[in-house]
Amino acid sequence: MPRKFYLTTAIDYANGAPHLGHAYEKVLADVIARRQRLLGRPTHFLTGLDEHGQKVQQTAQKRGIEPQVLVDEVAVVFQAMLAELNISNDDYIRTTEPRHQRVVQDFLQRLFDQGLIFKATKSGWYSVRQEQFLSDKDRAEDGSWPEIYGEVTQTTEENYYFKLSQFQGWLGEHIQSHPDFITPRFRRNQVLEFLKEPLNDLCISRPKTRLTWGIELPFDRSFVTYVWFDALTNYYSAVMDQGLWPADVHVIGKDILSPPHAVYWPCMLKALGLETPRQLLVHGWWTVNNQKASKSAGNATDTLGFARSHGTDAFRYYLCREMVVGQDADFSPTTFENRYKADLGNNLGNLVNRLLNMVGRNYAGKVPAPGADEEHEQHLRKLWSETLAKFDEACAEFQISHALEALWVFVSALNAYIETRAPWKLAKSADAADRARLDSCLAYVAEGLRLIGTLLLPVMPATAAKLLANIGRPVPTDYAGQLAWSTVGTGSAVAEKCILFPPIEPPPAPSPA
Repeated sequence: MPRKFYLTTAIDYANGAPHLGHAYEKVLADVIARRQRLLGRPTHFLTGLDEHGQKVQQTAQKRGIEPQVLVDEVAVVFQAMLAELNISNDDYIRTTEPRHQRVVQDFLQRLFDQGLIFKATKSGWYSVRQEQFLSDKDRAEDGSWPEIYGEVTQTTEENYYFKLSQFQGWLGEHIQSHPDFITPRFRRNQVLEFLKEPLNDLCISRPKTRLTWGIELPFDRSFVTYVWFDALTNYYSAVMDQGLWPADVHVIGKDILSPPHAVYWPCMLKALGLETPRQLLVHGWWTVNNQKASKSAGNATDTLGFARSHGTDAFRYYLCREMVVGQDADFSPTTFENRYKADLGNNLGNLVNRLLNMVGRNYAGKVPAPGADEEHEQHLRKLWSETLAKFDEACAEFQISHALEALWVFVSALNAYIETRAPWKLAKSADAADRARLDSCLAYVAEGLRLIGTLLLPVMPATAAKLLANIGRPVPTDYAGQLAWSTVGTGSAVAEKCILFPPIEPPPAPSPA
């Protein structure tokens, strides 16, 4: 049996509600995982919750509850989001779990025993929001601290440090010699630019005098572990006894690429004698109506309501179609409804209904065998072959948006074919040649829809399965032998009607005063 494909997302921080960024990252990873499974590769998909740190402790204190009570509540909310978005993760790790804490403490002890962790008193700038010490290179060009760091104060504190600087040369060489380690490539260049400046050693502890909510250092119980050292370890702690390491892909946002995932994590692993992950897949940020998405504005969480109001799969499709991986994207109700109506309702949904209507009316609900229409068949076969090649190439680079763009060219082509062939006219003809053309037209559209539905299973799993069921085809568990143009649909019983994408209802008019 081939080695499992091991895929992770960043674990979400337990100090707020799920928002658009969380949803997108999980959907993107889920599409990748589902596609790997359909390609016949055993897959392990991990996500989870980052539960320690100062912000969690402060929030719990404000509410007058224990931090564990708080993170238990948050875990329920985040796991409900996964269920609502139909995410197929195989495991969900929480950093308060014993299986994780044991590995974090083992890592710390091993590094300490190697002399790679030392104690020192240092003064510096500290960001409470990011729970990290900063240096002058973190400042904006005008000398101010970027908003991402929130309140920044000067602090003098005794802590433990990991000799991160010792691995700077190795890290630069690793990134240069593994060009696919960070994708898209321009993100890789940003990390190499970051590494042109000397790395500071990494503060990996917080004294219990100001933070008690964390994993204790095994060699000094008066300190807890820095939340990033704790959180990053989840990728290994969740699978250490399953033979799955190294991860094939970490799916993360651009804000946590450098330094956490592209600097801290590979250097930690190198110091521990472990392999680095094979690839960091870095996506951009979402804005909402061209404004920064934020919890305080409420616009980041409101968007999740579209999955409930318009369907989970329509929401998944929009997220995947709208964001080019690596770039930023904007979410707006207008663009969502335009995509829903144009791509899903008027194009794919209409195509399905046309087929069901014509097959029901003219063939007692059974897909006919194709007759003689060689010219159109060759054209559609060729177009499908080109579409599949473009789709596969885009998916290999994790550019799901480009893959869907290519697929919808084929969807549009099938609609155009129906318009050209005009089966409603052919059905009225008494000519045998016209009847053969009608046979072919409906057989080809049925076959095209079978291929479209099959290819869409990772992106819109429930809708694609419903499409296949309504044209009388089973849902495959593997792509093998399922993506070639064929006549397997001949004789399949289709449904009388199928509404894949209900029309969007206008909001109710305000009642008169």
